[in-house]
Amino acid sequence: MRIEEAIQQTKPFRNAWHRATVNILYTNNWVQEKIKGELKPYGITMQQYNVLRVLRGAGKPISTSVIRDRLLDKMADTSRMVERLYQKGLVLRNSCRHDKRLVDVSISSEGEKLLDSLKRINPGMDEILRNLTEEEAEVLSELLDKARGGQ
Repeated sequence: MRIEEAIQQTKPFRNAWHRATVNILYTNNWVQEKIKGELKPYGITMQQYNVLRVLRGAGKPISTSVIRDRLLDKMADTSRMVERLYQKGLVLRNSCRHDKRLVDVSISSEGEKLLDSLKRINPGMDEILRNLTEEEAEVLSELLDKARGGQ
């Protein structure tokens, strides 16, 4: 479905850049809803999932500020997310050796187990963009990188 149909656009967009921007925003929300649906049975939010993946990828304890820098959602309240994950037993917190004001966070064994079980959603995650070929998905990623000034 074209973006004009999806949002019931009655007037033309100002230009191709305006259309693309609206399309990216609409598609972002659509993708997020799909991912939320995949994560819902596990009782975890997209942001919490992202924090756990960042922690696993770090391979060592890191501060909340480092976590925030690596998150997909830069507006997320990292301290609050870490607290919720800590309450669920999915992360560990320790005082930073170098600066007692900071807290180092690492993924717990329960967090590792949850991420391992979340591998089951990979087919559903891949299915989100199944209307694209693998080559088209690569081109899309390259175009999005280019739009952000990367390349």
